[in-house]
Amino acid sequence: MHRLIITLSVLVALICTIIYNSNTIKSFLQDIVPKHHHPVINTSQGTTLPSVAKDLNSRRPISSSISSLQHMTALKNTMSKSLSHAKITPHLSAARGHSDHGWLNTYHSFSFAGWSNPNFTHFGSLRVLNEDRVKPNSGFPTHPHRDFEIFSYILSGELTHRDSMLKKGAEGSQSDKFYRMRRGDVQFTTGGTGIAHSEQNEHGKDTVHFLQIWAIPWRRGLAPRYHTRSFDEEKKRLGFVPILSPLKGGPDATHQQEQVAEPTIDGTIPIHADFVMGAGIIAPQTKFEWVVGANAAENPKRKVYIHLPMTKGGKAKIRLDGREEVYSEGDGAFVDNVRAGDKLFVESVGEAEAEVVVLDTA
Repeated sequence: MHRLIITLSVLVALICTIIYNSNTIKSFLQDIVPKHHHPVINTSQGTTLPSVAKDLNSRRPISSSISSLQHMTALKNTMSKSLSHAKITPHLSAARGHSDHGWLNTYHSFSFAGWSNPNFTHFGSLRVLNEDRVKPNSGFPTHPHRDFEIFSYILSGELTHRDSMLKKGAEGSQSDKFYRMRRGDVQFTTGGTGIAHSEQNEHGKDTVHFLQIWAIPWRRGLAPRYHTRSFDEEKKRLGFVPILSPLKGGPDATHQQEQVAEPTIDGTIPIHADFVMGAGIIAPQTKFEWVVGANAAENPKRKVYIHLPMTKGGKAKIRLDGREEVYSEGDGAFVDNVRAGDKLFVESVGEAEAEVVVLDTA
């Protein structure tokens, strides 16, 4: 009996020692291991993303380089969508209007001529985006324009612009009223109160491929005018190059400002609209950044249309804002709910370089 009492006493003392040491160890660990704090991450647009960091931190073991790498990767993927507030809607090539007239093979991103779709009438002040191919020794004969801003962006081949007042063969040297446009050239027309011109492919053998784009001006009854300018190919491979920007003076521009025709962005063509056009040639696995409004917009609420012309036989592809959707040649995208200063990333993910046109409008 005496031995039993001694044995039980020893067992009780041993259990107490284990409990005490367990609590001591726990307290010691709490002192030397800092509690996890769940940081709040702010993107450049002010979007708060606490959940991913919180979940990853709560599951991250101490001194685990593998988990740290997973944490950073997940965080990077989450933050790659810099425009989480933007609505991006694909406008696939197959949804465009299409007509083949023999001499002209044309695709319409917006309702035009005999093709009408109530879902695609305009986007902000962007009214027409046609991707045209015109065969040699053919083209658009003299035709009038009124109260639209109209511009042609040459992708390949040659297109001759000629004002109706000029007689063929007696035009003199190249000017805004007569210009043989080639790749990199942009010809711009303010229709205003009325103007007439022709656009012909006078080349003997090559088809001309170009975009014809129309924008709605900020007011009607403007004085008709032409502008022609060439934009460097290599600069487009370094980043988006501004092509058009609003006329300085805006809707209330004076007669003097109209005559001088100075654009908001140096080196661009002035347009009578709160509208900016840019273009870039993006190498595969390369990403370009477009700053919405291009620091030239009047209205901070913006819409951006992205178009990928059909120039590489289907080998060019892009992705927008790090999202999963991949756009093929001929596709476009409506980017809505964005503001001036937002950053839109365009990534080339195909086999060939992607020539991308950006149309930024109020």
